[in-house]
Amino acid sequence: MPLLEVKNLSVAYGAIKALHGVDLSVEQGQILTLIGCNGAGKTTTLRAISGMVRPSAGQVLLDGKPVTGLKPHEIVRLGMSHCPEGRGIFANLTVDENLALGAFMRRDHAAVNQDRQRVFTLFPRLKERLKQNAGTLSGGEQQMLAIGRALLARPRLLLLDEPSLGLAPQLVQTIFRIITEINQQGVTILLVEQNAHMALNVAHRAVVLETGAVAMSGDAKALASSDEVKKAYLGHG
Repeated sequence: MPLLEVKNLSVAYGAIKALHGVDLSVEQGQILTLIGCNGAGKTTTLRAISGMVRPSAGQVLLDGKPVTGLKPHEIVRLGMSHCPEGRGIFANLTVDENLALGAFMRRDHAAVNQDRQRVFTLFPRLKERLKQNAGTLSGGEQQMLAIGRALLARPRLLLLDEPSLGLAPQLVQTIFRIITEINQQGVTILLVEQNAHMALNVAHRAVVLETGAVAMSGDAKALASSDEVKKAYLGHG
């Protein structure tokens, strides 16, 4: 049974249909990437999965159990964390306070401490900046904080929306190395990423969205070498 299953998911914003019957599934331990042009419905898909947007039709199943219609915090409690586009950190709170918010529903203090240390191993820079206001961090550091905060909910499934957006090329490499590392530590990842080349490189499987519907899906390496994907998303072919 897949960890996450999305069946016939549709979302409308007023009269505008953003998603039309999207189907996808993510197996335990995988990285699945969603690629597509701006406006293809990638962010809406993540928001519908994590409960931030209510679908007009369809179902989201986590571990085979329906989570459609649950509130976002209830979905977090079931083991899903969403790291939104634009990072969504609290600029006027310190790094430390932002991280604490990631673990706000947990009572297993010893394990939270362990997870904090794990975040500092992944992102040593956050440890150096604990008392700093998050708004004063660089873009790359803010992205690290957003991912670190999401990890403190101890998710089994991590939704990452545009983690490399606006970052310098060498930082993009770092973020993707860390995404792979998080996955190897046992976290399943659903990744939305504008940089299709990098995303297909780290993912096991990929889904291509076009105007709110699934156009292609399959093994990431196979899709990366398909002429259609090369031409549309990888800038050559």
